Amino acid sequence: MNRKARQRAELILKVRSGQLTATAAARTLGISRQQYYQWEQRALRALLTALEDQPRGRPKIPVDAHKQALQQQIHQLQAQVQLYEQKEKLRRLLKPMEESRSARGSSPKKNTRRSTGS
Repeated sequence: MNRKARQRAELILKVRSGQLTATAAARTLGISRQQYYQWEQRALRALLTALEDQPRGRPKIPVDAHKQALQQQIHQLQAQVQLYEQKEKLRRLLKPMEESRSARGSSPKKNTRRSTGS
């Protein structure tokens, strides 16, 4: 807390406890009495807010939507890479089989569907 804020808080507490008048506090701060009362109200609201019940435990980490989207994209890309690696592994396994078929002179059967006229 900076020095000015500490001085303001100290003067507000003195006025609230009856040790000082609002006029004297305003004069010390170099502001009008009306401005003093505005600061006092703002300080009291902040005090009440600070004293409200807080959720127990460690505060939740704020969600970064951009970071989440990037992480999801990373997972999708990793899954794609894994799929491509599996396909390539299958191609490498099937290649010798296809080469041996073609060396024997038999070509793989093709699936051809005959269309039936309606």
